[in-house]
Amino acid sequence: MPIYLSVASVLLIAWVLKRLIDAYAKNDQGRSYAPGPRPLPLVGNMFDLPTSRTPEVYVEWGKRYQSDILFATTPLYGVLILNKQEDADELFERRSRIYSDRPQIPILELIGWEWNISLFRYGTAWRFHRQICQQNFRAEAVRAYHPLLLDKVHDMCRRLLGNPENFDEHNRRLSISVPMVTMYGYDVKSFEDPCIIAVEENTLTGASLLMPGATLANFIPPLAKLRIPTWLPGASTWKTAKRLRELSQVARNIPYDFVKKSMAEGTAIDSFVSTFLKKKEEYGASEIEEDAIKNIAMTIYGAASDTTIAATNSFIYFMAIHPEIQRKAQTEIDQVVGNSRLPDFDDRPALPYIEAIYRELLRIEPPAPMGLPHRVTEDDCYKRYFIPKGTVVFGNVWAMAHDEDVYPEPFVFKPERFLDDRGSLNDDARVLAYGFGRRRVFILSNGVYCVSSSTLPISQNMCWKARRERYVKMWMIVASILACFNIVKSKDGLGNEIDISDEYEDFGPMRHKTKFRCTFVPRSNMIEQILQDAET
Repeated sequence: MPIYLSVASVLLIAWVLKRLIDAYAKNDQGRSYAPGPRPLPLVGNMFDLPTSRTPEVYVEWGKRYQSDILFATTPLYGVLILNKQEDADELFERRSRIYSDRPQIPILELIGWEWNISLFRYGTAWRFHRQICQQNFRAEAVRAYHPLLLDKVHDMCRRLLGNPENFDEHNRRLSISVPMVTMYGYDVKSFEDPCIIAVEENTLTGASLLMPGATLANFIPPLAKLRIPTWLPGASTWKTAKRLRELSQVARNIPYDFVKKSMAEGTAIDSFVSTFLKKKEEYGASEIEEDAIKNIAMTIYGAASDTTIAATNSFIYFMAIHPEIQRKAQTEIDQVVGNSRLPDFDDRPALPYIEAIYRELLRIEPPAPMGLPHRVTEDDCYKRYFIPKGTVVFGNVWAMAHDEDVYPEPFVFKPERFLDDRGSLNDDARVLAYGFGRRRVFILSNGVYCVSSSTLPISQNMCWKARRERYVKMWMIVASILACFNIVKSKDGLGNEIDISDEYEDFGPMRHKTKFRCTFVPRSNMIEQILQDAET
């Protein structure tokens, strides 16, 4: 064994022992942690933490240990799991002062993801980025993106009309195109675009390394500092990290340089980046501000495209297996919109059942079922349990959204649960999929983020009140596709319907529907003409 590996091993063992001694010292006054699996010496519960079916596993833990609050240990930090919304609201909302940090994820630097603002530690840099987001993505600014969003959604419908079996590709194109054109004025022409390839591989592979149990480097920070040769056996993480660092540079710089080149040639489309560069030319801007603009644009593109792909595929799946819900939604659209045009944003208040489908979609299959982790910055105590400083806290969004006490028959796709007896929307407007507290992140109509300040009481929070202005991208996809098509199961050569599996698969913190087949049948002979008219 090379001597540097022997020295590293000794240092790692010493570091782990020190962490364990410190952890036990914190609890030497008889304060009790929340229940959870019994930790092993040295490694704690490192091998108990799930890497797949994560939210379901934590629900099973809750039943086993008869608790909605669960605790596990690792050599680096404690892990607290919240399976109930009331607990998440108490800690992330009412105690947001000490629950708004993000954990230090050692693998981030190794894979070159320091630009990802959703993973920033709570501090000056995060507040600076949040301020830029609030200035540029407030509710009033979102309306300027409506024509662009309509154009992209209608383009997807035209593609579905011409090639309905290839809906997966059309979904990807829409989900990628919207953030790219709004952030950079970059019109995606092909999936072979080097920037698209870089972002997709970077996002998918990088996300899989963020979960606590994905790599030893997340438990033992000194490992992330080592530059282990990628040819060594067992060095797959470092080989992957090297590739991801290269992709991050490509994905971050190509579209930004494209905007600068387009502006120099006079062909630039108005976008988030071009607006900043115009301001820089006229008034000047610091290097820190320019770096923040690049970080925000890249974060928005990488995250917004993936969540939209996941949510849209779920929508298509649930419509294919629930034709009765389709018919009910289409009846509402026909009564309000008619059959000579497509839904518009002004129609939204008059389409409560479409709204209910949207809410139910994000309830039953939230794209990020465990959300993003928080970190407590001070020792705390809640419901008699001790929560030490540095604990990583997860709100199990999936468990909360499938709580039978709140949502009876939680595994049934049932939009009516969001309607009252008169068919109007009820007061359950909370979309748990968008997170909690000061780190709550909203995906807006143009596929971008609005980072909530969350300084108001929960019932008064501005972002929830403004949901009709802000949550329009997915809503418009739902309304437009249902207005144009009947989504039906595909058939085999004998004319028999092909069943669709109910399976989902995890990619790091994200969850996607497994591949399935269905087709889109135009609802009338007028659809093609209506889509052509919409194009002009």
